[in-house]
Amino acid sequence: MKTKKIQYLEKMLRWMAVMVIKKYKPSIVGITGSVGKTSAKEAVFMVLSQKFRTRKSEKNYNNEIGIPLTIIGVESGKRSWQKWLKVFIKWLFIIIFPARYPEILVLEMGVDRPGDMKYLTDFIPINVGIITNISSSHLEFFKSVNHIAKEKRKLVETLPEDGMAILNTDDSQIKNMESLVRSKIITFGLKEADVKADIIDFNYQNSRPSGISFKLSYQEKIIPVRLRHILARHHIYAILAGISAGIAFKINLVDIAESLDNFFPPAGRMNLIPGIKNSFIIDDTYNASPASAEAALDVLMKVRTVGKIAVMGDMLELGKDMEGGHRKIARKIFQVNPKFIFTVGDRMKIAIGELKSLGYPASRLFHFNDPVSAGKKLQEEIRDGNLILIKGSQSMRMEKIVEEVMLNPREAENILCRQSEDWLKKPYTKP
Repeated sequence: MKTKKIQYLEKMLRWMAVMVIKKYKPSIVGITGSVGKTSAKEAVFMVLSQKFRTRKSEKNYNNEIGIPLTIIGVESGKRSWQKWLKVFIKWLFIIIFPARYPEILVLEMGVDRPGDMKYLTDFIPINVGIITNISSSHLEFFKSVNHIAKEKRKLVETLPEDGMAILNTDDSQIKNMESLVRSKIITFGLKEADVKADIIDFNYQNSRPSGISFKLSYQEKIIPVRLRHILARHHIYAILAGISAGIAFKINLVDIAESLDNFFPPAGRMNLIPGIKNSFIIDDTYNASPASAEAALDVLMKVRTVGKIAVMGDMLELGKDMEGGHRKIARKIFQVNPKFIFTVGDRMKIAIGELKSLGYPASRLFHFNDPVSAGKKLQEEIRDGNLILIKGSQSMRMEKIVEEVMLNPREAENILCRQSEDWLKKPYTKP
C-alpha cells in the first residue's frame, strides 16, 4: 500500500510531465513486455538517436515516478527534500523558458499490477507502442498469463490511428493482439513477420568469437546485420524492435543496421567483452536462475573456441528447488565440459558434488567463498583464446570477477552492472 506522500508525489509528477509534453510535443515510444524491455529500449534509442534528439528512460525509471522524471529530464530526489526542490526548479525552468527538448522520448513502461498500464497511457500520449513478449514473470499480482497480456496490450490499444504498433508475433499472446489494434502495425520475429531475422550464426575473427550475425528481411530487401558484442540469440528480438522503430520513423534500412553495429545489451546480460591474455568474457552477471544459467551454458557450449571456462556463482531465491536447481546446472556444465570450472558460494558446493559424481576431474575444479578471490585465481588460469562465462545471482557480486579479468577495467563503469556509487561502496557479504 502506497503512503499518502508517495501518492501525492505521483500526482504532482504526473501533472508536471503533462505540462512538459503539452509544451514540447515530443513523439513518444512506449515499450513494454515481461522480459526484454530494457534491451529493446537500448536498441530503439541507438537507432533513433542517430537521426533525432532522443531521450530514453535511465536506470529503473519505468513506473509512476520514474517515467515522469524521464519526461522532465531529472533524477529522483529520493529522500532529500532539497533534491526534490531542484527537480521542481528544473521543471519550472523548462516550462518558462524555451529548451532544446528531445524530439523523441523512448520510455520503458513497467507493468507489475493490474491498472499500471492504464494509469500511464491516461497521461502519456504514445505514438509508437512496442511489446516484446508476454510471460509469467509478474504472476504475483495477476491471475494468469492471459491477464498479463490483457494489461500490457492497453499500450497498443490506445494508440491513435496514425500511430504504430510494433509487435513480436513469435509470441502467440502478442500475435492475438493484431486484431485489436486500430493503428498501423509492424511485426517482428524469427518466423513470419514484417521485420524478420534469418540465418543466425556466430561470427569468428582469427578463429575467435566476435558476436553473431543474421540476414534481415523487410519488404523484399535483405541486408546483413552484424552484432559484435552479442552471443545470445534472444537479444536479436531487441535488435528487431529497434529496427522496426527506425522503420516507423522512416530511417533508411542500411543506416539502421549500421547504427546497431556497436550495440551492447544492458549491463551483465550476456555481453561479449574482451578479456586479458586475448581471452573473451561472456558477462551474464546481472542475475541467475536455473533457466537463465542453462541458456548461458548452452551458448558457451555452441561457440567454437580453443578453451572454455565456466565461472558460476550461487543461484539464490530458489526455495525448495535450491538443491535440484544446482544439481541440474552441474549436469549442464558437465555436458559443456569446460577446461576449468570456478564456483563461488555455499550452494555451488552442491554442484561440485554432482560434477564429481559424474566424473569431472577434481583437478579442474576451483571453489571460492567470495568473488574477488575467484577473480584473482582466474587471472592465473586464463590462456590465449579462452572463452569465459561468468554468471551468478545479484548478491553474489560476480561482476567483481569480470572486472578482475576484463581487458580494460577502466570501462567497468560503462559496461558492467552494479556500478552505482551505492553498490560500489557496498562490500560483498555472504548471502
